[in-house]
Amino acid sequence: MLRIGLTGGIAAGKSTAAERFAERGARVIDHDHLARRVVEPGSAALADIVGEFGDRVVKGGVLDRASLAATVFGDDQARLRLEEIIHPYVHAAAHAADRQARSEGVAVVVHDIPLLVETGQGNDFDLVVCVTAPVHVRIARLQEKRGLTHEQAVDRIVAQASDDERAAVCDIALDGSGPVAWLRAQVDEFWSSHLP
Repeated sequence: MLRIGLTGGIAAGKSTAAERFAERGARVIDHDHLARRVVEPGSAALADIVGEFGDRVVKGGVLDRASLAATVFGDDQARLRLEEIIHPYVHAAAHAADRQARSEGVAVVVHDIPLLVETGQGNDFDLVVCVTAPVHVRIARLQEKRGLTHEQAVDRIVAQASDDERAAVCDIALDGSGPVAWLRAQVDEFWSSHLP
């Protein structure tokens, strides 16, 4: 089984690349999806988050993502405390999904990990693929597609690893700055040249 770590800065195009990998036949394990799943009502991770940040981050028993984001973005210490809570749960869920894929004979598994560098997983895969795009492109996308202010977009970008830090662990870089079709074509080229 070929294990690929897929990463990229927020709004660089990583989700588009992940979607195309799935269409080509890879099993995509979305770590953002796992991060949402591990904090579902009644979960140990949610209890740990409430223990750290208080009841204000929960509404009706469900994690209030907007309240939590307001608490942790712009406060590096709070964000690090949140990551220390969530990452072990996500890591365990990802390992379970990886083992299941192996037991099912899946040939290619792509771990879609926004914080691959930040969580020290750069050496955990056969190949690391990074989707890149200039910061100004990513800011514009965050403002247009997610309705963030310029300041909110910048806060989210600087909270992640830098482009240089990603490049240090990256085996293959895909350019996500252009049209969706162009990025999909780059995934196709990668698939044809690196996979049987």
